[in-house]
Amino acid sequence: MTRAFKVAVVGASGVVGETLIRVLEERAFPVAELFALASQRSLGKKVRFRGADVAVDDLEMFDFRRAEIGFFCAGAVVSREHVPRASAAGCIIIDNTSQFRLEADVPLVVPEVNAALIGEYVNRGIIANPNCSTIQLVVALKPLHDVAGIERINVATYQAVSGAGRRAVEELAVQSAALLGGQGPVTATVIAKQIAFNCVPQVDEFLESGYTREEMKMLWETRKILADPAIRVNATAVRVPVFFGHSQAVHLETRLKITAEQARTLLSKAPGVEVMDERRPGGYPTAATEAANRDTVYVGRIREDISTDRGLNLWLVADNVRKGAATNSIQIAEILVREHI
Repeated sequence: MTRAFKVAVVGASGVVGETLIRVLEERAFPVAELFALASQRSLGKKVRFRGADVAVDDLEMFDFRRAEIGFFCAGAVVSREHVPRASAAGCIIIDNTSQFRLEADVPLVVPEVNAALIGEYVNRGIIANPNCSTIQLVVALKPLHDVAGIERINVATYQAVSGAGRRAVEELAVQSAALLGGQGPVTATVIAKQIAFNCVPQVDEFLESGYTREEMKMLWETRKILADPAIRVNATAVRVPVFFGHSQAVHLETRLKITAEQARTLLSKAPGVEVMDERRPGGYPTAATEAANRDTVYVGRIREDISTDRGLNLWLVADNVRKGAATNSIQIAEILVREHI
C-alpha cells in the first residue's frame, strides 16, 4: 500500500489551486498533511479538504522541508523564486507554470503520452506540467502520431476565461450581467477587449513575430512532449466567453495517409480520450456540455481534409482547469508515488 505524503499547494486560493485540492480529494491521493500556501494577501482565507478547513499560510515564510511533494499553481514569477528553494529542501515539485517547461533537464509530462519521463524528476527535483492547450492537443494526437507521423498541425483554439484566472471569470460574469441588463458599454480590465458576447484573438503577450506567447507554447511544448522537433505547428489562440473548457479546431498533415475511420478507431482506444463523432445535430462534444468538470479529452468532427491528400480534421474539447492543469498534475503525482518514490 502506498504511504501517505505531506503535500504543499502553492496558489491554493486561485482557480487552479482550489481545483487541485478538490481533485486530490476526489482521486483519494494519499495526503498525510496538506499545506495550503499563497501570498500574504490571501492570509486568513481557508480551503476545504476532506471535510475540514485548512488555513492558507504565507508562501514566503514556509519551510519546504515540511513537505514531500509541492504543486505550484501561482504563475511563473512565483515559481522562478520559490521552486529552487523548495527543491533544494528536498520537496519534489510538480510545476504548473511555464517557468521550467522548456529546460532540457526538466521532464514535461502528460501521463497518457510520456509517463516514462516522470523518473527524470531526479535531475532537479522538478516535473513540469504543460500548458492547458498543449495537454489536450497531445493527448488526442499521440495515437495518430505513433501510426501515421504528424508533419504539420494547424490549430485554432477557443479558450475559456478561467485560463486567465479568477479575475477573468469574474469579468465575464460582470460584463454579461451588465449587458443583459441593458447597461453598457462595459470596461475591460483583465481581457484586452470586452469578452462578454465577443471573441478576442489574443491569449498571453505578443512576441516580435506577431504570434502570442500562448501560440508559441503550443509549438515548443508539442515538439518536446512528442519528442519530434520536426513537427510544424501554426496556432491562433482566441479567448471566448466560456467559463470552463477549451475548444480546438485541429487540422493535421501526416506523413502517411490515415483515413477518418482509422483515426476514429485509434482515438476510441486511446487513454484519456472519448470519441463523440456522430454526423447529426449535437453529435459532437462542446466545452460546456461535455468538457466542463470532467477529466476527459473529447474528440469529434473527425473527417479527412478535402484541401490536401494527407490531411485530417478534428474538434477537441477539454476542461482547461482540470485536465489542462490540476488533474494532469495529480496524475503525474500518482505515478510518481507509485513507481518512483
